[in-house]
Amino acid sequence: MVQKKGGANRVSEDAEEDLARVPLQAILLADSFAQKFRPITLERPKVLLPLVNVPMIDYTLAWLESAGVEEVFVFCCAHSKQVIDYLDKSKWIGQPNFSVTTIESHNSVSAGDALRLIYEQNVIHGDFILISGDTVSNMLLTQALQEHKERRKKDSNAVMTMVIKKSKPSPSTHQSRLGTDELFMAIDPDTKQLLYYEDKADHLKGTITLDKMLLTDNSSISLHSDKQDCYIDICCPEVLSLFTDNFDYQHLRRHFVKGLLVDDIMGYKIFTHEIHSSYAARIDNFRSYDTISKDIIQRWTYPLVPDVQFFGNCATKPERQELGQSCSAQIGPFTIVGNGTTIGKDTKISNSVVGEGCTIGSNVSIEGSYIWHNVTIEDGCKLRHAIVCDGVLMKSGAVLEPGVVLSFKVVIGQQFVVPAYSKVSLLQQPTKQDSDEELEYADNSGGIVEIPSITSRSDKLNGELTSKLSETECWAASEVGTGGVGYIWSLSEGGHEEEWRHSVAPIPADKLAAVIQAMNDDLEISDGNALPPSGELKPDSISNDSDNDDVEDIRDDSVYFEKEVEATFLRAVHENVNEDHVILEVNSLRLSYNMTAADCAGALFYSLMKLALDTPHSSATELCRIAANVTTTWQKLLKYYLPSLDEEIEVILKFEEMCLESAKEFSPLFAQILHLLYDKDILQEEAILNWASEKEGADESDKVFVKQSEKFIQWLNEASEEED
Repeated sequence: MVQKKGGANRVSEDAEEDLARVPLQAILLADSFAQKFRPITLERPKVLLPLVNVPMIDYTLAWLESAGVEEVFVFCCAHSKQVIDYLDKSKWIGQPNFSVTTIESHNSVSAGDALRLIYEQNVIHGDFILISGDTVSNMLLTQALQEHKERRKKDSNAVMTMVIKKSKPSPSTHQSRLGTDELFMAIDPDTKQLLYYEDKADHLKGTITLDKMLLTDNSSISLHSDKQDCYIDICCPEVLSLFTDNFDYQHLRRHFVKGLLVDDIMGYKIFTHEIHSSYAARIDNFRSYDTISKDIIQRWTYPLVPDVQFFGNCATKPERQELGQSCSAQIGPFTIVGNGTTIGKDTKISNSVVGEGCTIGSNVSIEGSYIWHNVTIEDGCKLRHAIVCDGVLMKSGAVLEPGVVLSFKVVIGQQFVVPAYSKVSLLQQPTKQDSDEELEYADNSGGIVEIPSITSRSDKLNGELTSKLSETECWAASEVGTGGVGYIWSLSEGGHEEEWRHSVAPIPADKLAAVIQAMNDDLEISDGNALPPSGELKPDSISNDSDNDDVEDIRDDSVYFEKEVEATFLRAVHENVNEDHVILEVNSLRLSYNMTAADCAGALFYSLMKLALDTPHSSATELCRIAANVTTTWQKLLKYYLPSLDEEIEVILKFEEMCLESAKEFSPLFAQILHLLYDKDILQEEAILNWASEKEGADESDKVFVKQSEKFIQWLNEASEEED
């Protein structure tokens, strides 16, 4: 039934029907030792870290179950006991038609080792899903699986399908919104075969070098730097045997994928499946942790959202949570507070996640932060864009500056200010810095060797630390304040840039301005021959993309751009970001999506009106008043993107579109808002009159708002004639 060819198992045609009937299986790599999540992952596996108060691995398992997977093999090495204990006690055990089996190893130091061990155990009997336990998705697998199986029938060398998604990197930082480096791919536009993969684009400064044989051997190639690798792979059983036959395959992307792409002897092929409306992302660093958390809260991951319990292939509403909140406390938008948490008077929490069993004192300010479980924050503390792990105690008046990470059970002294981007742990910083060259899902190999000593020390500290600390234990009070307990880890050379790029804190305005200026300087000396972000190359032509595809891409870009601008604006509102910083961020988005000033103006106006609409109101009059207040507050920002009449007309057209589609509540208020924009000097008289005159030859259905504004337009015409 199974034949050997070229050192890898080949499934014979007779066996294909048998394989089609086997349950859909998945390998979940739960190895959790992630360098970018240190020091947290020295004490707890990454997959068990809370993501909007739910362990990461639960999101991955929930998606696998909903996607029709019936058997999941969870491979764990570092902190394996914690992972196994959690799964044994979880609701995933005993689910009908969905089995979860753990495979434990203490000798594997890479994804390649893990897959070789799974191959030896002979548990995979057909096509399988390969995924890491820190991935969140709601995509349907049906189409991708069907494409994969159809390709296999035609070409047995098609061993893997990689899921990708559009995600343009910032042109200034060369990073995606997940904080990952710019990724270059070359894909056959017809077959979707992956031809080139380079995930170290930041070192290449926007240029790539392709083998000329790619153009010779392929009739057309699409080059992309606007794709995100979702780290969801559909694999044939041969993938496991390829790892067994090639012991130098350690890293899934750097070794296996690139190895197959340059191997012209065996002829194995990797294909891509691009998702559009679905969600898929992997938590690779603190910035992606922040981004994906916000996406979950804003329901982009539905049904994997906070108000739905997603166990057992069904969605149920959780019971009402118990929350002790002072009547003077203010809980802002995009905030989740866990069960059993108490909040003192005059405390303000916005754009944050607070876990279960926390005690938040009075006059505390928490912005854009992640407070895990059983944390105590005393009166007068201030936290901005920080991560606070389980059991932490912040004494009164302590301050966390942006980017701070407090690991488990740290104590911050009274009135102590933890500097920006600091990492504080009960464990001293290891003298050996681990490499991330070998591991894909567990970012370092050296860390696994260190686990026994570190784990034993962590276990010793847990539970009795604050009450039974040995008198001989040397905690430097100067590091975390008087009465504090913990060590501040030092940053390695170049660490400051690494931290602000990968932190939960927004990129500082001065850093963003510096990188944008550097980019502009590079453009001035450029010879103009740079590759576009994404384009198709042919030996004898520029491109043969259809007009329909171009229109679809533009439409997708506009939607993504508008969403990004709205998210940026809401952060500015809730975090008191000044207008100049907002302009820098919007300009960066404008460059990234290749948009015009009119696009920026339309997107910002939409954001302003959406904010007014989302603010509680009881009548149309109150909505109009709220819109006036929002417009007055942010008119300088909006005016910045209205350099000419064209941009002003775009604002009017955007408002028309909103009134007809997404914000119909504004429809009866169109004329009043239009008058308001004129009174605030946001729209000029000429722009309004030009808009009205352009509608003269339009259908009656397109003149609804012109007619509603007829008296105002007539008044403007008369005033214009008097001036003449």
